[in-house]
Amino acid sequence: MGVRLFTGLVEECGSVVAIEERSGSKRLVVSASIVLKDAKLGDSIAVNGACLTIVGMRDGTASFDLLTETWRVTSFSQLTLGNKVNLERALLLNSRMGGHFMTGHVDGTGTVSQYDHRGHEAHLEIKCTPALSRYCVHKGCIAVDGVSLTIAEVEGNLIRFFLIPHTLSETNLHARKKGDLVNLETDLLAKYVEKLIPH
Repeated sequence: MGVRLFTGLVEECGSVVAIEERSGSKRLVVSASIVLKDAKLGDSIAVNGACLTIVGMRDGTASFDLLTETWRVTSFSQLTLGNKVNLERALLLNSRMGGHFMTGHVDGTGTVSQYDHRGHEAHLEIKCTPALSRYCVHKGCIAVDGVSLTIAEVEGNLIRFFLIPHTLSETNLHARKKGDLVNLETDLLAKYVEKLIPH
């Protein structure tokens, strides 16, 4: 299966309806409507920024199998029943390109270190590892729980953002609080550039 591309423009927030233990894996069941309109088994959906494959659909829900590596690298271990998750279908070639190119391959997690609502906007600060912050630059892009965000400031391992009302109303970021883990996918192009430039 080739790489699926996403844009970080969340289509809807679904709700976690079940997390089932399986032999060597877990099954995540999420309620949704928009992303399931034309979905079929085997399709890819970004769930909080992680590219997952639909393995079952029933009564307005989609099921996804989470292997040990996905469970380890992402923030899914903190999910509980009723939690809202950001959902986005894979990019079509005839779609408008908003956000930025994302693969849905989460690089790791960050921790919300500060979150202040100020009038109509919010100031979000996330602490991550040096391995992730090295790819973050002022006015660059990063995916936070699958949401394409523009970086306002980078200070060491701290990444800061300004969230506009639309982002707050259309994604699950409005419910984040200090100490929460979030999935992070850094800029794909930055990683290719690093690989190609001789050290």
